[in-house]
Amino acid sequence: MAGAFDKAKAIVERVREKNLGAWTAGYAKWAVRSSLPRARAALGRGGPRHLLFAFCDHYEPLWRTTDRALGTARVRQWVERYPVLAAKFRDADGHAPRHSFFFPGEEYEPQFLEGLASLAARGLGEVELHLHHDGDTAPALREKIAQYLALYAGHGHLSRGADQRLRYAFIHGNWCLANARADGRWCGVDEELPLLHDTGCYADFTFPAAPDESQPAIVNQVYWPEGDLSRRRAYESGTPARVGERRSDRILMIEGPLAFALRPGKLAPRIENAGVTAADPATPKRVRTWVNQGIGVAGRPEWVFVKVHTHGTQEPQAAALLGAGGEALHTELTTRYNDGRRWALHYVTAREMYNIAIAAMDGRAGDPGMYRDYVLPPPPVAGG
Repeated sequence: MAGAFDKAKAIVERVREKNLGAWTAGYAKWAVRSSLPRARAALGRGGPRHLLFAFCDHYEPLWRTTDRALGTARVRQWVERYPVLAAKFRDADGHAPRHSFFFPGEEYEPQFLEGLASLAARGLGEVELHLHHDGDTAPALREKIAQYLALYAGHGHLSRGADQRLRYAFIHGNWCLANARADGRWCGVDEELPLLHDTGCYADFTFPAAPDESQPAIVNQVYWPEGDLSRRRAYESGTPARVGERRSDRILMIEGPLAFALRPGKLAPRIENAGVTAADPATPKRVRTWVNQGIGVAGRPEWVFVKVHTHGTQEPQAAALLGAGGEALHTELTTRYNDGRRWALHYVTAREMYNIAIAAMDGRAGDPGMYRDYVLPPPPVAGG
């Protein structure tokens, strides 16, 4: 009896530690509701399915340091080595792998953004806003965002909408969007979602965050947050994006894949949260799990959205992503998912993924590669 009790206690502790209660019910609901559309899409509709692959990088040159010289060296490594890697691979549109560098405003140094500008000018990525903040207020946050956007735009980064306002995608530092943590750390602003929208944010790419407590119950979806958006954790309720329905009064939530995946020789499954690291590289099995979640716009299941994330300036991750790990990932993508018969691969930036999602909502079909610049043009440094 004591042994059984200890096992039960260990399970309870694991559930609490991994915050499984926060999202497993939502995951089960999603799995049941989406199983039929995903199965139909897998059978094909007279042409290939389209895989839209976005690599979103929490790009922090000053990770665990205040040494600007080290930060500059970390950026230089990407400037020198990423084009060499990217030159080996092409998607169905002839594009090389494209990286979305979510750069933290609080780490701004001119040489960092100039280095990333050189990659953007070669069509290898775009810069968006990443932000770590703690104990903040709405006015202070608004001022910070305005300051950072102006700095980014000064280097040719960031797109402008039809009204000429700067537009940006967002990833929250420490996952703590809309003051998500129970202890109030790493944010402070309940009304963060409407504030982001007011300052030009078009989409949030923070999630998944599991096993972090910030993880929402909504999983594997592109969705519009609903309800009182000024409340804490306002992203917890929402309406799936679907063909024929488009909003302009709030940001779009674009989630990466979240799933349970079996591990060889293990009884307990792992949490697959689309985080790519040196210790957990993008194996063919992981890529298949990402694709099988079938994330996208309801009514357009043949366009499959896969958004993964990393921390690319950290030395272990940089070595893997710019070396054998990156080679393996892009080999898998450009072979298994770009045969022209079953699959067509499209490397996209965060902005391009958003544009394609909006095109789907507007009823566009066929080749999603035609809609990379559908509503938001490229930033100036990338030819916009």
